[in-house]
Amino acid sequence: MGHPLLYEINTRCWLPELSAKYGRVVSLADVPDDEFIAWQRRGFTHIWLMGVWTSGPRSRAQALSHPDLQRAYSEVLPGWKPEDVGGSPYAIAYYEVPPGLGGDAGLAEFREKLRGYGLRLILDFVPNHLGLDHPWVRQRPALFVQSPSQVADTFRQETDAGARWLAHGKDPYFPGWTDTVQLDYRLPATRAAMFGLLQTVAARCDGVRCDMAMLVLADIFERTWQWLPAAGPATPAEFWPDAISRIKSNRPDFLFLAEAYWGLEPVLQSQGFDYTYDKTLYDRLLERKPAEAHHHLLGLLPQTVCAGAHFLENHDEPRIAPILSPQEHRAAALLILGLPGMAFLHDGQLTGARLKIPVQLARCAVETPQPEIQKLYQELLQVLQETALRRGTCKLVRPVAAWPDNPTAVNFVILSWQWQPPGFYVVVVNLAPHPSQCFAPLAVDGLAAHQWAMTGLLSEESYLRPGVDLQTRGLYLDLPAHGTQVFQFTSV
Repeated sequence: MGHPLLYEINTRCWLPELSAKYGRVVSLADVPDDEFIAWQRRGFTHIWLMGVWTSGPRSRAQALSHPDLQRAYSEVLPGWKPEDVGGSPYAIAYYEVPPGLGGDAGLAEFREKLRGYGLRLILDFVPNHLGLDHPWVRQRPALFVQSPSQVADTFRQETDAGARWLAHGKDPYFPGWTDTVQLDYRLPATRAAMFGLLQTVAARCDGVRCDMAMLVLADIFERTWQWLPAAGPATPAEFWPDAISRIKSNRPDFLFLAEAYWGLEPVLQSQGFDYTYDKTLYDRLLERKPAEAHHHLLGLLPQTVCAGAHFLENHDEPRIAPILSPQEHRAAALLILGLPGMAFLHDGQLTGARLKIPVQLARCAVETPQPEIQKLYQELLQVLQETALRRGTCKLVRPVAAWPDNPTAVNFVILSWQWQPPGFYVVVVNLAPHPSQCFAPLAVDGLAAHQWAMTGLLSEESYLRPGVDLQTRGLYLDLPAHGTQVFQFTSV
């Protein structure tokens, strides 16, 4: 599958922005070619259309009445109106594209056009819960977690089988999401029904981003809901291994991306996920803890790093531009783009957007692009396009101290990429707010057999290095605060 570069788009806000840009109503059926060309030129491999599924009136009413959400709307969209609120795209009433976005036919046209540009489509699958308006809530209440009487995180629901107290969807550390209903994964009927929904989603895309994927792991689910017995004979089993293997049996290239936390990434990878969020790296970068980011990456198995999805922001997290300085931002961006595995960027990130948009909004404020941030991503993505980075074999390099009593080697993350020997690339990031030095031992095929021309691709640096010295001592590095570089090594 290589090393995908994913771009997440807030579909509900993006289409109105395109309509304003092109002076006509734009739906998924008729997105202009220029947009696809721009994604292709930047090197993206996958486009994630976030928020394409239909929300319903009951879930939307929750989004309109919630005081915390009302305050969030006012912060990012002063003067917002009720029609600006579409409801949460993660409280799904139907896995169908609403007519206002172009309908299912428009989605099919969009996907076909993507494929013409060599791109693939990622859509959301929400395994843990459904929206209040989903037909199953009334027609098939036995599929949901429920209580014989009112308790916390439940609500009264009239169903075809009579009144029930159904549970809201939740994770174990927070109150329930009041616009959702919790599916009961202890029941074979629920797992079968959700696999059926997954099949309908998979038929319309090339991969799925699975929301809060760890919540339906059998042990996590049992600990979360053990206080409410299942409504029928419970035969707990893992959902993901069977579901993923059945989809991939017909479509081996279909991509599964898990939103994952709590250190459960290796578990989900073992159950079949191609990629899982690396939230730990994200946290260490935002906390400005270079040594912890360094130790985190070097402490992972190589296959775990390669199955990581590396990011600086997404629709759940704050915008990165107001948090990190441009120099810090550049170092962090090169790191996530330089690592093996999946890298993903977020709509607005490339222009330095500063407003975190609640997913319930269907309209976003217009923000002025920040030229420094635009230039940063233009340069980094151009280097990726013009080199073999993200297309070869990558190894994390464990740096060593440049001299005794110099502790700054732990501020580096260093990666070597080799595609077509003997040439190779070295990505170097100093995450510290001060200069750092180290030696980088390079494990590169044929290293000692050549003299190497070493050229910096992010600034004008050029050196000659004997391969024997690189083999015995390593590559000496001395980078300024938040310094970044990509070195191309060519044998001479």
